[in-house]
Amino acid sequence: MSTIKRDGFGSRFGVLVAVAGSAVGLGNLWRFPYMVGTNGGAAFIFLYLFFVILLCMPIMFSEFIIGRRTQSNAFGAIKKIAPKSGWLSIGVISVVASICIMSFYSVVGGWTLEYIFKSFSPSFLTSDSSALSSQFSGFSQSSFMPVVMHLLFLAISALIVVAGVKNGIEKYSKILMPVLFFLVLLLAIRSLTLDGAGEGVKFLFHPDFSKITGETMLAALGQAFFSLSLGMGCIITYGSYVNKKENLFKISFMTVAADTGFAILAGLAVVPAVFAFGIAPGQGPSLVFITLPQIFAQLPFGSVFAVGFFFILLIAAVTSAISLLEVVVAYFTEELKMTRKVAVVVTFMIIGVLGTFSSLSQGSLSDVTIFGKNFFDLFDYTSSNILLPVGGLLVVLFVGWRMKRADVLDELTSGGTVALRKSLFTGIMLVIKFLAPIAISIVLINSLI
Repeated sequence: MSTIKRDGFGSRFGVLVAVAGSAVGLGNLWRFPYMVGTNGGAAFIFLYLFFVILLCMPIMFSEFIIGRRTQSNAFGAIKKIAPKSGWLSIGVISVVASICIMSFYSVVGGWTLEYIFKSFSPSFLTSDSSALSSQFSGFSQSSFMPVVMHLLFLAISALIVVAGVKNGIEKYSKILMPVLFFLVLLLAIRSLTLDGAGEGVKFLFHPDFSKITGETMLAALGQAFFSLSLGMGCIITYGSYVNKKENLFKISFMTVAADTGFAILAGLAVVPAVFAFGIAPGQGPSLVFITLPQIFAQLPFGSVFAVGFFFILLIAAVTSAISLLEVVVAYFTEELKMTRKVAVVVTFMIIGVLGTFSSLSQGSLSDVTIFGKNFFDLFDYTSSNILLPVGGLLVVLFVGWRMKRADVLDELTSGGTVALRKSLFTGIMLVIKFLAPIAISIVLINSLI
């Protein structure tokens, strides 16, 4: 692996910012609110938190262990421990999942980029939801500008990957992630003070468990994986950059806490406003692009908030996109022996083409479907509901049953420098070996039935 890649994290704070930056992004601000809206509100959040605590923590531990133990990319890491075995499918799923996610994620990143420019227009801010809906649909269904913005977003992300993690993602995330949190906090406060916001709060925190179905469970599990960057090779890849002295427990807990807290905060920023303005909570992926401008219109200096928010949202999107690109680029450079620049160009071309299909599926290719889904929805559903849960399942099985117990203990204790009670380690291994695989399997089987 190249020097640039291995120099990715210059400090402990840099590690936390990079991993949290991968997790905190469009998955929280764009995807979480509309997933809550389309899956029954509080019941979905309850399932989401349950899966985060019960399943995602041990999976994050497992991915960090694999990455730091092998100091290699997602595919190469498995190859080092279990060469010429079926376990290599973990690496394949990681690379494929990253490509699938970026194929629709970069389209949404392009929408965010476009909305930065729109925010400068005096006519952009309005409380007229129909006008904002027409504005968004008119743009997203176009055959030209959304594709251009998708490619521009992808190019920005690719340029940072070429420059390296330390001088790209770490440098800017240290500044921009706290600013993003502050802005969303202000939006949440304003959203909660709108007339009619109380119904939105009730929707978020008063669960109706009768709404829970197999599809809801799978959606909550998929969102947990998507939001925390699990099952897609990001944590394995980033784990390979983590110094042996760093405490994996602290990194994992702080990442999960930051990501989950941010997701709930994003829900408070969007969902109460949805009810206040009489918008259907199940509106879908366009929710954040229609609802938030209405909130900005009610704020003093709303134009400044709009420009700032969409700019920071773009940076959050890029921060997450970098981790996904890095999975693919690391595979190409280490396994296919490409130079870093060539690997980035090849990755850009692959995702550029697939993302173009995703973008056009909102308009001119909307009638072209595979298994009843357009390209955008197909990439979203396949990655979040199939590849990520299956990848996570294989990861915990791999760590629990294939890796040496002594190696797992060595990583969890950072080479013996971190105290770990024997009972706690036994409990963690029980979750990784039995509880997590069984729970994920039940959810997947239930969704198929």
